[in-house]
Formats: sequence, C-alpha cells, structure tokens
Amino acid sequence: MACGTKSSLCLYLTLFIVMVTISSPVSAQLSVSFYGNTCPSVFDTVRTAVRSAINREARMGASLLRMFFHDCFVNGCDAGILLDDTASFTGEKTALPNNNSVRGYEVIDTIKTQLDRACGGSVVSCADIIAISARDSVVELGGPSYSVPVGRRDARTASRDGANSNLPGFSSNLDVLISQFSNKGFTAREMVALSGAHTIGQARCVTFRDRIYTETNIDSAFATSRQANCPQAAGSGDDNLAPLDAQSPNRFGNNYFQALTNRRGLLHSDQVLFNGGSTDSIVTTYSNDATTFNTDFSNAMIKMGNLSPLTGTQGEVRTNCRRVN
Repeated sequence: MACGTKSSLCLYLTLFIVMVTISSPVSAQLSVSFYGNTCPSVFDTVRTAVRSAINREARMGASLLRMFFHDCFVNGCDAGILLDDTASFTGEKTALPNNNSVRGYEVIDTIKTQLDRACGGSVVSCADIIAISARDSVVELGGPSYSVPVGRRDARTASRDGANSNLPGFSSNLDVLISQFSNKGFTAREMVALSGAHTIGQARCVTFRDRIYTETNIDSAFATSRQANCPQAAGSGDDNLAPLDAQSPNRFGNNYFQALTNRRGLLHSDQVLFNGGSTDSIVTTYSNDATTFNTDFSNAMIKMGNLSPLTGTQGEVRTNCRRVN
C-alpha cells in the first residue's frame, strides 16, 4: 500500500511499526558496557579465572575457545551446549561432535560461581561467560585481543540434532566447510580465519587416523611422527592426543597455516584448506602475514559472537549453567 503525505492511517501504521520495533526484545543490542552498572568486574573476574585455568592446564585455553564455536554454531550463542541431559531432555553434550570432545564445563561453572559472588547474584549469563572466556583464552595464549559485546541470555533448550548436523567435522571436505560456514553467514575467508583456531589445542587419534595412514597429500615425515602415537588399528589408542599445531601447540599464531603449506595439517578438514582449491591463496596470505590473520580472526570472532543471541526478555539468565531455572 502506498502512503500519501496526508494519510493519517499511514502515519499511524508507521508510528505503530516503529514503536513495536523499538520495544521488541529482538532489537536489543549487545554492548561491551552491558554490565557496567550491574557487574562492573565481569571482565576482570573472567580474565583472572581463565588465566588460572590455563596455568593449571595449558590445553584448557583451546578447549574454551572450541566450546564457543560449538555453542554458537547451534541455534546461536545461547549456552545451549552447557545443558545436561535429564530424564525428559537430551542436550547437545552427547552429540557426536561434542561427546568426549568438548571440555571445560567445570571452568564455566567456577567462573559463574565467582561472578555471582562478585555481582551479588545471578547477573551474568552463561552465554556471555563462554564468549568472554574464548577471547581471554586467545589472549592468554599470545593471540589478539578484541571487543566482546555482552548482553546475551541463556536458552531454555538445546538441540542435539542441530549439533550433529551444523557442526563441521574433522573429515569434512572443503566444499562442505564453505557451505556450513556460509549457512551461518561467513565467507570462505572468514572460515579459513576461524579455522586458524587450530593453532592451539590437541586432537584425538580417532580424528586423524585415516589422514596419517591413508591420505597422500601429507608430509611423510610428519605422518610417521604422528603414527608413533596413533596405531592404525581402530579402537587402539583412539584417545591418544597430538597437537593440532605441532610447532606451537600452546601459543596462538600463524604457524598453523605454515604447517598447511608444508602438508602438515593434522586433520583432513585442516589440509583441505590448502590442497589446490579455492582457499589456497588465503592460507598462503595468513602463513606469511600474522597481522592480517590476527585482524581477520578477531573480526570473525566478533561476528560469530553475534550469531542469533537471545537478548532483552528472551531466554533467561541461568543460576546454574547446567540446567534451566
């Protein structure tokens, strides 16, 4: 319907639409200063706790970063991944990409307890704790800092099926990775930048066995070194660990991309980023320019943190991150 300049009906409808939009909880925006009045120590508290957790176990930084990915890729950054199964509810923890894989739940519990104590109650959402912890893990391990807007709220449900279907797998080919990230609004360049999170952390033998024994686009010396701790027989040594980035497993940087150019990617889904395909040039750029990688990674992480957050009156702020209120 076209509105004439003197149409009172159209004026009323326009004002109504504006008022509804302003009052809608969906329109609420995330902000770095969201807890400025209610919990001003939120960032300091999380930073201290993350540093303590990484000092106890260096691998925990990568685990917290991975938790953020796996949370946001399923129904948005809503802490759905933290919900435990109950008699009437099956959460995301037992989904194939998460089961015996995602770690750090107890660290989130500890941070939540500390924040509740510091802020005089359950003020900071579990979803925000995950997002802040991921950034602080990157920084603590030598990576770039970036802003983390907050104000997310926690979901009252989770999706095991969504986790099984939306999360990229260790055996994914390049076209699948590009498609899965595109479905979340990411470009191929952003996908490659985010894959750089594999500059830290460890992987289980079961996730890279096929690569080191059957694939040909792999440095032979690298394959032999990994085979020493990952037997070829299925079921043997499945949980044995190897660093995703052998050169600097506990330092965030661009060594991961240098490894890919030398055919030393641990996972199939790593090496496909540099295997004669459309993302080779991006990997080359990042392998030669750590600053460009850090900038692109930071921007992509901020974008990921904005994936379908619950805000305003949506969802809740859980008192216990493992169950709904």
